[in-house]
Amino acid sequence: MAKILVVDDEQVLVKGIKFNLENEGYQVQAGYDGEEAVELAREGGFDLIILDLMMPKIDGLQACMRIREFSNVPIIMLTARSEDTDKIIGFECGADDYITKPFNILELKARVRALLRRSGAAVQQRSGGRLEAGHIQLDTGARAAWKDGEPVELTAKEFDLMELLMRNPGRVYSRENLLNVVWGYEYIGDFRTVDVHIRRLREKLELDPANPEYIRTKWGVGYYLASR
Repeated sequence: MAKILVVDDEQVLVKGIKFNLENEGYQVQAGYDGEEAVELAREGGFDLIILDLMMPKIDGLQACMRIREFSNVPIIMLTARSEDTDKIIGFECGADDYITKPFNILELKARVRALLRRSGAAVQQRSGGRLEAGHIQLDTGARAAWKDGEPVELTAKEFDLMELLMRNPGRVYSRENLLNVVWGYEYIGDFRTVDVHIRRLREKLELDPANPEYIRTKWGVGYYLASR
């Protein structure tokens, strides 16, 4: 049974999300401000976190960044604002997905299933093998990454994206392909989600992010892992 943390200062909304997710068979714990989100996440054991952007004490972006200091658990951000800049900032702070209020509860449940399916299936299908591309290494069983022998913290989506590229060196994936394969559903119109994750991967794994050696762009087509 997946364990989900839902944090939002709108208690009625939290109650509704909790009720619907528990009806799907999930174990759900609630929180109501940013500091509580970090404290609960630090206790561990969650398979996914749903985190509101605008909350008291510290906002969702700050809470997300603090959680990313010690956890790679998938995070869905909720917000009443739909500006693309807010979404991009959310991804840069470590969020794996983003949904705008008001939303259909069926859409939220679909996003939850997709993230849990990706992370859960990934663990079940791996036997502890390693992938290597020059100075970049992934342990697909432990879901761990290294750059030049130094450990690197990747979010769930960053790891899934990098694993896909490393398993298929030289194959060019369009943004739409990557959204469908890695995110597991249609991410309507927001292909910049992929761009943000690629940029973060380059910053974390490339020796020179401005001139990436492995995580390459084929202009007008998409992204690929260069063979060496």
